[in-house]
Amino acid sequence: MKTVAILALCFLVVMCVASDAATDPQPAGDNPAEEGGLFVEREQASTVVRQKRAAGQLSLVQLESLREVCEANVACEHMMDINGIIAAYTAYYGPIPY
Repeated sequence: MKTVAILALCFLVVMCVASDAATDPQPAGDNPAEEGGLFVEREQASTVVRQKRAAGQLSLVQLESLREVCEANVACEHMMDINGIIAAYTAYYGPIPY
């Protein structure tokens, strides 16, 4: 029983020391936000995410949804018949939202 109590106490000491080390402030030169390489603007990040999503395979439900939007515009529907749904939707409505 004494062994369990000593192990529990040692565990608490290690956790306290580890949490103190984790909450120490960073020196001014080590701030990743100042370097500009780690963080990007929200609009730029959402554009990259949309492009990566659009590059993958779309499901049949997603393609049908794009087709329905494009069918409301006669020019988009015509381009859809010639160049495909993805090219037509992108040309008339911008990047694919999913």
